[in-house]
Amino acid sequence: MARQEQHLQVLSALDTAKTQLYHFTAIVVAGMGFFTDAYDLFCISLVTKLLGRIYYTDLSEENPGSLPPNVAAAVNGVAFCGTLAGQLFFGWLGDKLGRKSVYGMTLLLMVICSIASGLSFSNTPTSVMATLCFFRFWLGFGIGGDYPLSATIMSEYANKKTRGAFIAAVFAMQGFGILAGGIVTLIISAAFRAGFPAPAYQDNRAASTVPQADYVWRIILMLGAMPALLTFYWRMKMPETARYTALVAKNAKQAASDMSKVLQIQIEEEPQKLEEMVNKSNSFGLFSRQFARRHGLHLVGTATTWFLLDIAFYSQNLFQKDIFTSINWIPKARTMSALEEVFRISRAQTLIALCGTVPGYWFTVALIDIVGRFAIQLLGFFMMTIFMLGLAVPYHHWTTSGNHIGFVVVYAFTFFFANFGPNSTTFIVPAEIFPARLRSTCHGISAAAGKAGAIIGSFGFLYAAQDPHKPDAGYKPGIGVRNALFVLAGCNLLGFICTFLVPESKGKSLEEMSGEAEDDDEMATAAAAVRPQTA
Repeated sequence: MARQEQHLQVLSALDTAKTQLYHFTAIVVAGMGFFTDAYDLFCISLVTKLLGRIYYTDLSEENPGSLPPNVAAAVNGVAFCGTLAGQLFFGWLGDKLGRKSVYGMTLLLMVICSIASGLSFSNTPTSVMATLCFFRFWLGFGIGGDYPLSATIMSEYANKKTRGAFIAAVFAMQGFGILAGGIVTLIISAAFRAGFPAPAYQDNRAASTVPQADYVWRIILMLGAMPALLTFYWRMKMPETARYTALVAKNAKQAASDMSKVLQIQIEEEPQKLEEMVNKSNSFGLFSRQFARRHGLHLVGTATTWFLLDIAFYSQNLFQKDIFTSINWIPKARTMSALEEVFRISRAQTLIALCGTVPGYWFTVALIDIVGRFAIQLLGFFMMTIFMLGLAVPYHHWTTSGNHIGFVVVYAFTFFFANFGPNSTTFIVPAEIFPARLRSTCHGISAAAGKAGAIIGSFGFLYAAQDPHKPDAGYKPGIGVRNALFVLAGCNLLGFICTFLVPESKGKSLEEMSGEAEDDDEMATAAAAVRPQTA
């Protein structure tokens, strides 16, 4: 094929490289960012009830304190707002300055803000929450940068045969991060509970929250800095990706030298071939008519599917504890001490992570390069719709005594098919189908659309799931958990439909998918060839 002859040797070498140690190093180094991301974003949901007890308890009330609605929404959602901004900013910066130089910035920001979010400048409720929200915004900003950069770095390092599995493995570290968040909270709350026993709130209101409980949430949040800190050195040692160095920075010599060391083979520099390739390649920008014609629908597809998935995914994840309480899986707050409540919530979340979250990610890793991205995403959205309806239609049956285990099993399946489905594929595909000079930016835009969905899911669900007759203190009546689940099922169905806008990238090189080094006629033919087969 003529197109293959034009290919730079350094890019062909990466596409056909056997799986070796540097691939696994890259997975762990890039994956540790996601481990930290997931730990930080999900552990906050484990400590919000504790924060309510410590800072908002009125001893004259029959129930322990909980965060006021505006504070709860801010604490849960502020990191998402930071993440959205970080995805757009660092996505753009990754294409301008290079993947490697920006990668260290995001990690440092995560480490500093993880530690700082466990500190506060005063002990009044307002100042503690304001400090927490401030540092969690900037923590989210750093986390946001990790999405486009990790995906792009892994896709540009990987060979075309197992690229999907490698990017999925980076993303799968999220599962371990969620799991670690649950386990760390379990251990710390159990240790403090053993060291400082306390009665249930209904037995002794003042003594049910021991002063030492204030250390529990701070330690949990600050431990989020550890994994990122451990991988900082390795991140700084990784060379810039050859695709960025060759196709964007246009330095064939450096690309060949870097990858010769990594792959441990001799690679020719080929500056002349690079020049021909770059001259022939279209250098259209993101807002050009050519981009809209070639990749416009692809970007709409990757952004809308991620947006719709995250509405459902994050509303479930952040408010697991509310769902567990409403089906009586976790006892009423007044029957427990503060630390016992944290222990029980983290136990429930860890169980869901073990059963539904972690296996789903690794099913994707195992099957994505066999089945393909398109089929996994379609299956995932379809099954999520079915299981959401399975929760919503017989909802009153699930809430009656003796049926709670069934509810949790169906609930775990929705998580399984989110992760063995669109939660993984929406992350993978945008790193494969856009040109190198816009790859990080387009991934950032798609990811930011997802985070917009997460903000709607987490803020919207908080209000929507309120009981229409007996809302929580400070909330207006909502549509109830059952109707909220119907809305989420609708989002999944829309995601299923929007998946048809996204091309299949299994087994193709990145340059083949993006149309780099092709002229307009070749590109039109290639674009038709990569449309998903609906037959």
